[in-house]
Amino acid sequence: MITHLQDTVTLNNGVKMPGFGLGVFKVEEGPELVEAVKAAIKNGYRSIDTAAIYENEEGVGEGIRQGLKETGLSREELFVTSKVWNSDLGYEETLKAYETSLQKLGLDYLDLYLIHWPVEGKYKDAWRALETLYKKDKVKAIGVSNFQIHHLEDLLQNAEVKPVINQVEYHPRLTQKELRAYCEQQNIQLEAWSPLMQGELLDNDVLSAIAAKYNKSTAQVILRWDVQNGVITIPKSTKEHRIIQNADIFDFELTSDEMQEIDALNQNHRVGPDPDNFDF
Repeated sequence: MITHLQDTVTLNNGVKMPGFGLGVFKVEEGPELVEAVKAAIKNGYRSIDTAAIYENEEGVGEGIRQGLKETGLSREELFVTSKVWNSDLGYEETLKAYETSLQKLGLDYLDLYLIHWPVEGKYKDAWRALETLYKKDKVKAIGVSNFQIHHLEDLLQNAEVKPVINQVEYHPRLTQKELRAYCEQQNIQLEAWSPLMQGELLDNDVLSAIAAKYNKSTAQVILRWDVQNGVITIPKSTKEHRIIQNADIFDFELTSDEMQEIDALNQNHRVGPDPDNFDF
């Protein structure tokens, strides 16, 4: 379990990934995005997560450049993730998509590149492309997003390189216990997107009561639950005070009873698409 913002988790290929980062889903290109990424870096974040479909890689790249300049950090001290979109899944298409993402971000390499969704009949060719990029040292680590157990089993039948990450929707209403256990068993690190359930959990009575006990926000309690479950998490925010607040979760610890109380909120309820039934 990580104990401060810059703590890392060692992935199954030996690469160290920060256990906490900034997500930028639905943040449009523009000054707000650049400032958010820069603010995160200035305030100690070392992991930034974007994707081709977010259409904001250029702004993320600019925020990274400004953040590095202001802090005097080197590119190697950051961990940058992007994802290949469904329309680019395929061997040649994925290789090309990677170069496009790099170009937009203005970077020489990515730390982590993910297949965004398990499009049937396409993700295996895309995975071969990711393996090629990895073997050529163009990316430090490769993984997947939104893969269910059966997708992972299918991929692992032919994979030469095992995914290091499975980034999935994960929050107290969707605790993904079976998937988490399977990933642990396979030494694939689980990472949470939408950890705050797009704000839907912030007024929950159970979480509010726990938050009051520790003088924390409900968001901080949820993010602390992620960390104590060993799940990497990337909450999204564009406001500097919220970016700072989200990461202020290392000065308290939830009891095992509280962890179970939060687990008990599970309803297998998704706010995002179902990985077994999507049409994009």
